[in-house]
Amino acid sequence: MYGTQSKRDLALEFQSQIPILRPSIHARRANLTVKFQDLYGFTVEGNVDDVNVLNEVREKVRQQGRVWWALEASKGANWYLQPSISEGQSLKASLKLSAMANAITLKRLIRKGIPPVLRPKIWFSLSGAAKKKSTVPDSYYNDLTKAVEGKVTPATRQIDHDLPRTFPGHSWLDTPEGHATLRRVLVGYSFRDSDVGYCQGLNYVAALLLLVMKTEEDAFWMLAVLLENVLVSDCYTTNLSGCHVEQRVFKDLLAKKCPRIATHLEALEFDVSLVATEWFLCLFSKSLPSETTLRVWDVLFYEGAKVLFHVALAIFKMKEEELIHSHHVGDVINILQKTTHHLFDPDELLTVAFDKIGSMTTNTISKQRKKQEPAVMAELDQRLRRLNSLKLDDK
Repeated sequence: MYGTQSKRDLALEFQSQIPILRPSIHARRANLTVKFQDLYGFTVEGNVDDVNVLNEVREKVRQQGRVWWALEASKGANWYLQPSISEGQSLKASLKLSAMANAITLKRLIRKGIPPVLRPKIWFSLSGAAKKKSTVPDSYYNDLTKAVEGKVTPATRQIDHDLPRTFPGHSWLDTPEGHATLRRVLVGYSFRDSDVGYCQGLNYVAALLLLVMKTEEDAFWMLAVLLENVLVSDCYTTNLSGCHVEQRVFKDLLAKKCPRIATHLEALEFDVSLVATEWFLCLFSKSLPSETTLRVWDVLFYEGAKVLFHVALAIFKMKEEELIHSHHVGDVINILQKTTHHLFDPDELLTVAFDKIGSMTTNTISKQRKKQEPAVMAELDQRLRRLNSLKLDDK
């Protein structure tokens, strides 16, 4: 998939993928709401200011693309995977220094965004999806889809119900071909991992993966590495225990990182999970514009699930003054929804997420999860007992 085009062809394709948006003169004068299509085929509504922001972002993406091409030219196509060896240095020392330099460069580059045309290759390599795929026969995915064809389970029934509701109106996803492709990926994974099966939210994640990776098999392996390695376990199991843990951890982090907001929301009796549950289950794919979502995913696949907390906290932090002056739960929801839907500048979001929110290590978040797990499991157990008791009363 990746070796058939020359670097020049890829560069030309990269440039053609990022058109400048040009609203009509009438729309510019009146600052009217305009509709336009983003790089991944989604119809977006925004005012002319939003369009101007998006054009500025796309120019930055072009500039960033030139940086990536220069690195490929000087260090080789897979420089981020293969540290070079310098003359006059021992093998071990050279590898260590080169790997460290490449890691620092790569982290900085990824936070600034991976060029769309390179995104499939880099995601597949850095996420661990390529390694995961290499551990099974080449025919694994085709064999799996053939083996499960025609089988009906609760998961397949729910998938069939959700297909037409997954990004309705999209030029490819909302077609018979798009539905069939998405169905094969979701059904295939539901049989690969029966503990997860299928959970609502995965349809949006898998759909966006299909748009980026282009082939359904690569999208399948990206979904597999996401659920099995990148995200916390049990996020998508039947009782969503992992997701409940994440929400408790997020609430604690909000109190530490944004205490004024947390105190005010507590006074309003606002539960952050009202908005954050969808953010974490859909990985922001239903909330942020697609081009912004994919910038978040660039970092997610390289730095891990802690990125979701950084981004979620940043959304609250960006609207701190508005939130602490809100008077009703509905006001809070409206502020956050309006903010996410119009976040066309991923650089602004990621700058707040990593520079203003401050450092949060994976180890720190893991400790927070372990602290919250007993309370979540006890709550879920109590809920199950209550449900069983109601069932017995009905008999």
